[in-house]
Amino acid sequence: MSEILRRKTDHIDLVLEQRLDIAARVSPWDQIHLVHNALPEKDLLNFDLSTTFLGKQLRLPFLISSMTGGPLKAEKINAHLAEAAQELGIAMGVGSQRIALLSAGSSGLTEKLRKWAPSIPLYANLGAAQLRDDFSLAEIQRAVDMIEADALIIHLNCLQELMQEDGDTDWRGLLDAIKTVCARLPVPVIAKEVGLGISTGTAIRLVEAGVQAIDVAGKGGTNFIEVEASRAADTRLQALGEIFKEWGITTPKSVQSIRAELPDIPLIASGGIRHGLDAAKAIKLGANLVAQAGPVLDAATKSTHAVLEHFELMESALRIGLACSEDFTTVLD
Repeated sequence: MSEILRRKTDHIDLVLEQRLDIAARVSPWDQIHLVHNALPEKDLLNFDLSTTFLGKQLRLPFLISSMTGGPLKAEKINAHLAEAAQELGIAMGVGSQRIALLSAGSSGLTEKLRKWAPSIPLYANLGAAQLRDDFSLAEIQRAVDMIEADALIIHLNCLQELMQEDGDTDWRGLLDAIKTVCARLPVPVIAKEVGLGISTGTAIRLVEAGVQAIDVAGKGGTNFIEVEASRAADTRLQALGEIFKEWGITTPKSVQSIRAELPDIPLIASGGIRHGLDAAKAIKLGANLVAQAGPVLDAATKSTHAVLEHFELMESALRIGLACSEDFTTVLD
């Protein structure tokens, strides 16, 4: 438990540090070009952006993505995020509930979260690697119940686990475990990567197993391979982190390819979404929702108002991007 807590605390600090480096990098979203529409037939600022996702209505097509999983500082972060999501009418996913389950509820991942956000979709979250051996179906249900969640996110982080000294590296049988959870859990299951993207083949296998939505969480945003290498004491893990730091599928490519093969699957674009123009591009490529984690974290450490300001700018840029564009061209590697 103490090592998991230490790792989760390190993650928050290292992700905040990494934001400056990400801002200086070339983004895969810059390869997507929207075509300007000089004569849009709509009210440019007041058209409807509401959407329905997994049976729940949202005022805006945004999801605050999973980012905290148990440190004491996470309770304040979760409170700010939940209060802002409630006011904005957007969905929110929590970080891994592994610690909350092992400690019988902690860090705001309890009924407190639903009190802060009484009417928006909330998504519980567990790692795929824990489904087979660590938690029973009753415990998985408890992760959903503790926040009165509307869905369960199962996060896929095999390469991240390999970069941890105590990582879960035996992934045999996890697809069957996911299939069992999908069949037995009374809420929808969302499959999510953690920053390396989901291929079309993997998306098809997940949907066939019963997963009802895909969050591609592609390459281009927070890089957990670099994060883990930064905190590793083992020089071998540090070297592996350097070798694999460019690994992954970009978010635009992942969204575009999955949508082409699975036209009806609810799809979340996350990974490297910097602002509302990137969000507009993601929706044009076929995403139903657009999610952010790292870019919201700094605001979330400050106040609910800071989170609201962040998403108000996101909404404005999204509206302009959608209202003033006709189509898109892509230059994807």
